[in-house]
Amino acid sequence: MAICIAQDPDADRVLAENPFALLAGMMLDQQYPMEHAFRGPAKVLERFGTLDPAAIATADPEQFAALCATTPAIHRFPGSMAARLQELARVVVEEYDGDTARLWTEAASGKDLLKRVQALPGFGKQKAQIFVALLAKQLGVRPEGWQEVVGDYGLDGHRSVADVVDADSLVKVREFKQMQKAAAKTAKAGAKAGPGAAGGTARG
Repeated sequence: MAICIAQDPDADRVLAENPFALLAGMMLDQQYPMEHAFRGPAKVLERFGTLDPAAIATADPEQFAALCATTPAIHRFPGSMAARLQELARVVVEEYDGDTARLWTEAASGKDLLKRVQALPGFGKQKAQIFVALLAKQLGVRPEGWQEVVGDYGLDGHRSVADVVDADSLVKVREFKQMQKAAAKTAKAGAKAGPGAAGGTARG
């Protein structure tokens, strides 16, 4: 299945062909439009010449940060993300001998895969769940129990980047996220107002 997350043929080709690119794109998907985050690896490849984790891990930090910040930058926070990208590369080199795909090909179960991803720099539980769902839905990586560990992200629908397969699905995922944010904002406002704000006190 072709990757169509970055909404750019060349950038999506890089994501499809290079496991580290897909992992890096997921890491960059934070406080930045999804499709632009996933274009980051292609920018690094074009400017740095390779996406080999060993080369990225050992690159001069200042020079690497500079190429990441070159317009168009890989992220709205290119400096911190460049450092995190190098940290991610170092972990891939140290834990998986530079072979990013081993992260999932050697996972014993869905639970194990989630644990492996969550141990990476820049991956909290939710981001790890989404990446496991992405691997399952778009790469066919489905170790036993993967659906249980990803929760709702494993369901059909348009909940996350795992469900982005074209321009239309990207719009639907964005709308879903906006609805979630609005609901969370309403809930937070209600909690701040106190239990008596919605219809008086409820004491007997």
